[in-house]
This record gives sequence, C-alpha cells and structure tokens, in this order.
Amino acid sequence: MSYQNEVQAAEAFQSSYKKLVAEVGKVIIGQDEIVKQVLTAIFCQGHCLLVGVPGLAKTLLIQTISSALDLSFNRIQFTPDLMPSDITGSETLDQNRNFKFIKGPVFAHIVLADEINRTPPKTQAALLEAMQEGAVTIAGQRYPLERPFFVLATQNPIEQEGTYPLPEAQLDRFMFNLWLDYPEHAAEVAIVKSTTTSTKATANCVVSAAEILEFQQLVRQVPVPDNVVEYAVGLTRRTRPNTSGAHAKANQYLEWGAGPRASQYLVLGAKCNALLGGKFSPDVEDVKAVALPVLRHRVVRNFKAEAEGITIERLIADLL
Repeated sequence: MSYQNEVQAAEAFQSSYKKLVAEVGKVIIGQDEIVKQVLTAIFCQGHCLLVGVPGLAKTLLIQTISSALDLSFNRIQFTPDLMPSDITGSETLDQNRNFKFIKGPVFAHIVLADEINRTPPKTQAALLEAMQEGAVTIAGQRYPLERPFFVLATQNPIEQEGTYPLPEAQLDRFMFNLWLDYPEHAAEVAIVKSTTTSTKATANCVVSAAEILEFQQLVRQVPVPDNVVEYAVGLTRRTRPNTSGAHAKANQYLEWGAGPRASQYLVLGAKCNALLGGKFSPDVEDVKAVALPVLRHRVVRNFKAEAEGITIERLIADLL
C-alpha cells in the first residue's frame, strides 16, 4: 500500500493503531499502556522484555496482538533442558541421506520466549543473533528470518530459584523492559466477567504484515529536531557514573549506566510516540514518555542503592 505523501501515511498509521487497540481491547482488559508500548516496540523494529507475576495474561496479550496484526506466532517455553537447536532448528538426514534443515520455532513473525530466565545462557544466546541480525546460522549456513520479526520474552519476578539471569549484553538487545502490574479493581471485575462465560472474545486481523513494514519505515523517516536528539543523548549520559556528564544521583547510586543503544531507542520510541499522538515530529515530552521502559534494564544499581531501598524507577525519575 502506497501513500501520496507523508501526512497521509501518518494519518493511516494513527487510524491503524486505533483499530489495533480496539481489537486487542476486546480480549485484553485494563492494560492499555502495556499494549501501546508493545505496539510501539513492534513499529520501531525493537523487542520487548515483559516482567510480571503469573496470571496477568502476558501470553494471551502477545497472542492477541499477533492475531490482530495477521502475523505468524510461535511460543517457546524455556526450560533448563532446552537446547539452542530447539529454538533455531537443526539439520537432519532425509530419505536420500542428504542433509535437510528443519526450521525451529524462531522462524515466525512473533516469537514468545516464555520465562526466558529458566534456561542456561547457551540457549538464551541462541536468540541473540536472531534478535540482532534477523537471521540464524546453522552449520555455517545463514537463514534469514521472516520480516517483520519481533521477540517478546517474559520473566516471573517472584520465583528466582533455578533461574539464570539474562546477561547485560542480551538485556541490551531488548528495546523495552515492561513491568506488568495487577489490574485495577474495576478492570479485574470486567476480566472475571468476560472470561467465566461460554463466549470467548477474539481479535480480528486489522493490519497486514506488509503494512507493518511500511509503518516501520515511516517511523524511521520522522524528522527529529536537534534539541530532542541532544536531550536523549544527554539523558543517557546522565546515567553513567563517574563520567563527565553524570548526574549526582548516578554517581551515588548506580554501578553501570546505559550505552549508546539506549539513546537510539529513546529517539526511535519518541518518533513513534509522536506519530501515535498526532504529531509529525517528536519533542522532549515524547522522549520522557519512553524513558522508563528504555532505561529500566540498562542501568544497574550499586549496593548502596539496594541497601537504602532506592528503586530504578525512582532514580530514572530523578534523572528526568
């Protein structure tokens, strides 16, 4: 689908987003901000790490979004005995004794990596190349993945026994780290009413894969004023303790700060946030709107912060 000009394309983007939110809202109740942020990551060609206790519909959320987007969907349940080939696929001998590649579940538009911290680092790393390069390499042969490609990984923040924390290098591959909270009372009442009857709500497809690729390109074409780029880079630099641009709170409470990828995702997220809000160029407020999910997993608290109960969220609010 081609548009006559950028204004028409932006209006189509906003219209499609509203349709998406309406369709997802039929199934997912009371998580509007999370839905917006997941869709923002998809339109920015990023990936999401979703953290929340069991029973908050993390799996249902991503299944519903994939249905509304007309995208193929695979779920990988991460366990301690999962091997890299269980994700990427492997070569086997066919009837004629020739090697044949059998694709793994990573070959889908949307991949749900359920409880990603339940599997050892070797298997976690199997997702790294797929997330960064959009391809997997098996026996020296490179296999490109379908586009658009989006990984949503989930973690349970409570049960940490028998888990393998994601290394910083892999955490950095995720555009957003989203914390799913308990629903409000009214929303929970609506959830219980809608899920305890014989009728089941479903989301209809409203956006095609081709349209998503066009919208991803549109987001990248949004012009950004220099002051917004300066603010995003300055915000990232304020998180780096014991450097020239460090904030006093960073020197006091942070062990490590965010790298340049944080600045890139702040600007990309601001571009998408501006388009969704009906603007044709982002401002500083759009950067602030995406700052928490972008920075949350890229800064590491020191012992002093943990001892005093200073949260990452509070530190990022101070930096803003």
